[in-house]
Amino acid sequence: VQLQASGGGLVQAGGSLRLSCAASVASGRSYSSYSVGWFRQAPGMERSFVAAIKRSGGGIYYADSVKGRFTISRDNARNTVNLQMNSLRPEDTAVYYCAAGASVISSNLASQSAYDYWGLGTLVTVSS
Repeated sequence: VQLQASGGGLVQAGGSLRLSCAASVASGRSYSSYSVGWFRQAPGMERSFVAAIKRSGGGIYYADSVKGRFTISRDNARNTVNLQMNSLRPEDTAVYYCAAGASVISSNLASQSAYDYWGLGTLVTVSS
């Protein structure tokens, strides 16, 4: 699986951005068979969990800091997982990464080690 994250940019506080994670999947496999997570890394901070959507409609999960503001969704026809980010705050500034895993379960979906494939990040900057 190869992942490419896009959609980052500069936005004012209160604004919105939509990130996309496009996947190239080997023949015979389906992107829907992978759980996909979004993580972010702010300057000087460790990478942290943002949101995840489990494979085959298994559920959606958010970090407390983004609940009610961010929405994760997947478009299996386009092999894409999107992260709609509304009401952005300066503290949302970070490099955002998407990741995919075939063995993600509810108890480990916030852990980076649960994911097998990672895309390059996309930078989100929220100005005050």
